[in-house]
Amino acid sequence: MEYKMLVMDMDDTLLRDDQTISKRNLEAIKKAQEKGVRVVLASGRPTFAMKECVKQLELDKYNSHILSYNGAVIIDCKSDTIIFEKSLTKEMAHKLYDLSKEYNVDIHTYVNDDIITENSNQYTEVEANITGMKIRTIDDFKKAVKGNVIKVLMLENPEYLKKVEAKLKDTIKDTMNMTISKPFFLEFMDKGIDKATSLERLMNKFGIKKEEVIAMGDSYNDLGMIKFAGLGVCVENAPEDMKKQADYVTKSNMEDGVAHTIEKFILGK
Repeated sequence: MEYKMLVMDMDDTLLRDDQTISKRNLEAIKKAQEKGVRVVLASGRPTFAMKECVKQLELDKYNSHILSYNGAVIIDCKSDTIIFEKSLTKEMAHKLYDLSKEYNVDIHTYVNDDIITENSNQYTEVEANITGMKIRTIDDFKKAVKGNVIKVLMLENPEYLKKVEAKLKDTIKDTMNMTISKPFFLEFMDKGIDKATSLERLMNKFGIKKEEVIAMGDSYNDLGMIKFAGLGVCVENAPEDMKKQADYVTKSNMEDGVAHTIEKFILGK
């Protein structure tokens, strides 16, 4: 099969644990792009926190795209313009705040490229370190969220957060999309938003069939696109139940799993 698009998650997939891209991964991605393969970054990160990788991978030069906020935003890298965006309403964000109080979990969202929260905790600090965004501690979440927001996160230790996810399924139902990215991040986007649906939008734009797409990831917010793509790939460091649903398990993010996949399925090494 000749693959025309490679879609990759960033954290714990493309990026090493120190948030860098290995030399081998960079070289493999460059060769794939030179061969005509569209390389797309698909991340739960805000757009702001993906721009450095866009530069490193030269996605603007190769007229590629990124899916940020778990697919709630699609950016054309060449023109640096938004070609798709879907937000949560202020009312939805306020409802999630009320639920966070009910279940005793912390919550944050993004306003003007800042992380806003009433309580800066260890998990919000992780988000700040990953994204490079500033934490703005506010007194009143609802007063700070005056309009639509792209994404809201609930944060707590992984064991308890899984219980909260299970309890919220009936409450959220079909009004929003809910997914776990990192074990301590429970993320909420508008209804119908995930990486798979935005990937399909991008494929339709370029007339690319699903069997011509490789999608790679490590966590539950990647599962939709991994199952949707012609070749769904999990890195070795993904949870075991994720790996069972992938078509192929590559090496870990610390062992150049992206490069290994490109070399095997795109470059034919």
